[in-house]
Amino acid sequence: MRATWKPHEKHGRLTMRSDLPSSVYAFPKQRKEPMTDARHVRNAVARFDQVTDASEADRALAFANIKKAAKHYGVELGEGDWHELGVHPQTNRAAHARKGAATRKRTGSAKKAARTRKKS
Repeated sequence: MRATWKPHEKHGRLTMRSDLPSSVYAFPKQRKEPMTDARHVRNAVARFDQVTDASEADRALAFANIKKAAKHYGVELGEGDWHELGVHPQTNRAAHARKGAATRKRTGSAKKAARTRKKS
C-alpha cells in the first residue's frame, strides 16, 4: 500500500480540525488520527484499533501513512504490520461504556469518586 501522508507545513495555532488537509491523517478518508508531529504519530499508533469504520484496505493505508510519518518525525515503530496493532476493531465500545456506567450508578462508585475529587 502506498502512503498518502505528507508533512503539514502550516505553523501557528490551528483553531479547527477542518483546517488540516486530508493528507496529514492516518485515515484520510475518515479524517481520523491527524499526524502533525511526533506526539501525534505515537497517538495514532496507540489509537489505531479504536477506529471502527475502517476497512482492511483503509487500515493498510493508515499503517503506511503512520510508517511514513514516523520516519519523518523520527518515531521508532516496533510493529511491522497493522495486524500487530492491538485488537481491531473495538466494535462493542459503546455497549461496554453503557454497561460500565450502569454498574457505577448501581453500586454508587460514581458518587464516591465524585466526593473524593471534591476533597482534593
